Amino acid sequence: MQFVVQRTGFFVGPLAALCLYFALPDQYVDIHKALIPLTFSAKTTLCMTVWMAIWWLSEAIDISATALLPIAMFPLLNIADIKATTAPYASHLIFLFMGGFLIALAMQRWKLDHRLANTVLAMVGNNHKRIVAGFMFSSAVLSAFISNTATTAVMLPIGLSVIALYTRHQHEGFANLSQHNFARCMMLGIAYAASVGGTMTLIGTAPNLFLASFLEDSISSEFQLEISFIKWLSFAAPLAIIFLPIIWLVLTRLVFPFQANALNQQSATLTKQQSKMDRGQKITIFIFLATVIVWITRPLLQGITVTINQQAIQPLHQLSDPGIAMLAAMLLFIIPVNFKQKVFVLDWPTAKKLPWGVFILFGGGLTLAKAIKTNGVAEYIGSQALFLHNVPELLFVLIICSSVIFLTELTSNTATTATLVPILAGMAIGADVHPYLLIFPATLAASFAFMMPIATPPNAIVFGSGHITIPEMCKAGLWLNIIAVVLITAFTYLVIKPVVGF
Repeated sequence: MQFVVQRTGFFVGPLAALCLYFALPDQYVDIHKALIPLTFSAKTTLCMTVWMAIWWLSEAIDISATALLPIAMFPLLNIADIKATTAPYASHLIFLFMGGFLIALAMQRWKLDHRLANTVLAMVGNNHKRIVAGFMFSSAVLSAFISNTATTAVMLPIGLSVIALYTRHQHEGFANLSQHNFARCMMLGIAYAASVGGTMTLIGTAPNLFLASFLEDSISSEFQLEISFIKWLSFAAPLAIIFLPIIWLVLTRLVFPFQANALNQQSATLTKQQSKMDRGQKITIFIFLATVIVWITRPLLQGITVTINQQAIQPLHQLSDPGIAMLAAMLLFIIPVNFKQKVFVLDWPTAKKLPWGVFILFGGGLTLAKAIKTNGVAEYIGSQALFLHNVPELLFVLIICSSVIFLTELTSNTATTATLVPILAGMAIGADVHPYLLIFPATLAASFAFMMPIATPPNAIVFGSGHITIPEMCKAGLWLNIIAVVLITAFTYLVIKPVVGF
């Protein structure tokens, strides 16, 4: 089925773009009832948007390769010259993402992620529902700073070990329903917590950074906004903190309840006594914590004033989140663990594991968003959304959240965000709605898809464990998708709106 979708999308993408070009009008009536010409550049930008969207959603070719289309086609179609086209591929926020990944790779190299997981397990003890909660907490915290894929890959083998400790396998499966449900809760809890935890910080997942960059450079000038690390944390972290216990309750009490006394009661401890931290671990954890502290306190640090030769200066005025991330990464490359053996906290063989494809995908989405803004496409899209003017605002937000969540069940959340955020910003203007009211919940919703294995890498990884079937994942995920729609909509009005200020 997936192959058919990919093959169909491969041909439909460029064909749909060509048909759209001839279907588009030469003029349109804008939201102010003025007659505006639709230029050749605007038409070709719309066509490329459709082409890229179809290839992204169908995965006709690798989604990162699709993100290279603008470099090949934009100059040929008079959308933008080569310099303007390639500039977003080196966006400063991509370097924020890169710095976060380098810190994460150092943590993995020195097995700090394993230490964190084992520490949490040692704290929660042998209470089985608390074990599920402990794994979810570990996954969420790790995923806030490293990729949700890496987080799930780290937590999965530890989770499988715990499942083996507390359950008995027979030829026909688990010895009883409670043992099976415990395994289901462990696997799904890890995957869902990794997805939700990634929304907490700017570097947690690519859609977050895409929105931040779009708001800073690509949206209409009157709506441009800089989202700092601490500002994002201030509204996204409360959402995750509230949603994670709900997920735990839904899994362990509603969908897959289990009785602790039906599980094996072994005297074995969950984790071995951990050895003392080595030099590599100590340096990495110090740099990691220092980086987070500087990210959080950046507004205060920027305001520090010193007097030199009776002249007041602010030496840290240009301090930025990407700069902090790259400074931390450079320190990891510079500080030795064993100078004689030339062993540093981070080396290039480890750094080469960076997800370069994600960076390209991110840059392609930014380039497309910039073209939509520059060539007047956002205004045209907004004019076509006038029919939504009479739709109640709350219903509008609910529809957007629902659509994005269920669309992301079948598509990449990064590709979905890169495609929809610029379009939603234009639609909002035509519908007389503030753009933030649509693009913030849409970005968060793109990471909250829980029903299908292909929805997110964490879902796919735990599905591969063999402890979860697709119907079981859908059973739990449907409940959580519905709750996520309501929760994101409520947070948009109660938390995001006051924090961001719109």
